Amino acid sequence: SIMGALTKLAHSAARTATRPAIRPASSAALQNDMQRFRSPLMSTDKALYARYGGRSTVTVLAGDGIGPEMLKHVTKIFQFANVPVDFEEVPLSSQPTAEEDLDQALTSIRRNGVALKGNIETKFDDPTFVSRNMALRRELDLYANVLHCHSIPTIPSRHKDIDMVVIRENTEGEYSGLEHQTVDGVVESLKVTTAENIDRIVRFAFDYAIKYGRKKVTAVHKANIQKLGDGLFLQMAGDLAKLYPNIEFDSMIVDNASMQLVKRPQQFDIMLMPNLYGNIISNIACGLVGGPGLVSGMNFGDTYAVFETGTRNTGSSLAGKDKANPTSFIRASVDMLRYLGYALHADIISDSLFRVLTEDRLHTPDIGGTNTTSQMIDAIFRHMEQEIKRQM
Repeated sequence: SIMGALTKLAHSAARTATRPAIRPASSAALQNDMQRFRSPLMSTDKALYARYGGRSTVTVLAGDGIGPEMLKHVTKIFQFANVPVDFEEVPLSSQPTAEEDLDQALTSIRRNGVALKGNIETKFDDPTFVSRNMALRRELDLYANVLHCHSIPTIPSRHKDIDMVVIRENTEGEYSGLEHQTVDGVVESLKVTTAENIDRIVRFAFDYAIKYGRKKVTAVHKANIQKLGDGLFLQMAGDLAKLYPNIEFDSMIVDNASMQLVKRPQQFDIMLMPNLYGNIISNIACGLVGGPGLVSGMNFGDTYAVFETGTRNTGSSLAGKDKANPTSFIRASVDMLRYLGYALHADIISDSLFRVLTEDRLHTPDIGGTNTTSQMIDAIFRHMEQEIKRQM
C-alpha cells in the first residue's frame, strides 16, 4: 500500500539521512527550480516540540475566509502521505466571542510549540478590535517573519529569475498598537523601536544568510525622516554587519526599495526591515512572483514557530467556491514538516505540488488558469503516489 511504502521510506530515510535524495527530472533547470520550491527555514536549539510515540502534535488555527477549507485539504494530504503529525484544532476567528479562544490558542501553541494557521480577519472599522494575528505574535514573541519569494516556472509574471527572502521584524514599530486621541480630531500613534529587538532581528537575518548560502543583506528603512527610530535600526544593522564580513551589506530607503523591487527585483537577496515596511514589501514581493496564493510565511521566536500564508489575507470572497489557490497553504504545511524534521514527507508533498503547477500546468483563476482547487488536490495525490514509487 502507499501508506506502508511511505512508512518504509521514512525508516530508510532516517538510516541514510546524510545522503541527499536524487530524483529524476526533465532537465537540470527544472530540478533546480524544484529544489528552490522547497523553502529553506531556520530552527533553533531552544525550539519546543510536542512529540509522543514517534508522532508530533501541532496546533491548527483555521481562521476566517478560505482558511477552514484549505486546512481540510492539508489534512487529507497529510493522511494520504501518512504524515506522523496530529492536529489539535482551536476555533480561533475574528468573531467577537473569540476572546476565550485566543487564550486557548496560546495555551495550545505553548504546549505544542508549533502551529499551522489560516489568516484571521482584522476589523479595521472597529477601533476596539484587537488583532488576533498580532496578539499571537506578541504573546509568543514571534519576532521574525520570513517569506521566500521566487519565480515558479509556468506561473505568469512580469519578471523572471526572482529568488529573494524577506525578513521582517514582527512585534514592534508601528504595530505596537499604542494610539490615543488627545483632543477631537487629533490622534497620536506611537512607533516603538528598541535596540534589543533590532539586535535580534538583524542577527537572525545574517545567521539565516550564512546557514542558507545567501550573499547579501539589504536593510530597508526611512531614516532620512524617522531619524531616531529608523536611524537606530540602520545604525545597528550597519554595526552588526561588520561581524559578518563574508555577507555583503547595503541599505535602501523604503520608497526607493519599492521602486527598485518592481523595476529589477533580481538585485535583492535578503531584504531586512522593520514591521510596517516589511508588511508592504512582502506583499509587493508576493505579487511579483504571481500573487498571494503561492507564497508561504514563517514566524519564528526562540521557542515557538507559527506557519501560515505569506500575505495575511483571508480570501473571504473565494470561500466555498472551489476556486482558491491551495499552494500557499500547502507550502506552509510543508515548511512546518521540514521544521519538525520530517524532510521525506515534506519533499514528497512539495515536489508533487511543484509538478502539478509546472508539468500538469493546473492553475487556479488567480494565476490565469481555469482549474479548481479540487482538481489541484486530486492531481497532488496522483503525483504523491508517483513520488513514492520513484523513491522505492
